[in-house]
Amino acid sequence: MRTIIVAVITVLFMSCNEQKKTNNFFALGEFNEVIPMDTLTANNFAIPVYNFDQFEKLLQKKSKTTYVVNFWATWCKPCVKELPSFEKLQRKYNRDGVEVILVSLDFPKKADKVLVPFLEKKNFRNQVLLLDDPKQNTWIPKVDQNWSGAIPATIIFNEKKRLFYEKSFTFNELEAEVKKFVD
Repeated sequence: MRTIIVAVITVLFMSCNEQKKTNNFFALGEFNEVIPMDTLTANNFAIPVYNFDQFEKLLQKKSKTTYVVNFWATWCKPCVKELPSFEKLQRKYNRDGVEVILVSLDFPKKADKVLVPFLEKKNFRNQVLLLDDPKQNTWIPKVDQNWSGAIPATIIFNEKKRLFYEKSFTFNELEAEVKKFVD
């Protein structure tokens, strides 16, 4: 009997491990070498949580990839309104070496109750991470010295060029800016 119980527990454990491998993980392509300080998990995905020191490594990256990094939060109406434009951009320009990363500035203590359900409901496919660093006055000027801290805000960069925008975008506006990097 003990052998049967151990066998059943082992099979269940192996099945759970296998399930985790099939879930979507909003991992960050070339950024995978930076281990998140935490991970928020949901039914079909996981969201890595970074502090700014970890996240800054992405912003310093010199790569042929064109990164479109959008700072947003679920409580920001203009942010939520523009998110479908970033989804569409990723689908359209993925083959052109464009990588969209949505950086949530939602309150970390409420992320499980607000951010995760929001992403599940909207079924986003873009890479999402949660930036958990309460020292905004320290890291905001490191993102861009002209950033007031208002969101939405977006950085588009690659090894040759870097532009910062403190505004919301329509798809056509966003696409026009990205074309400056991929053409």
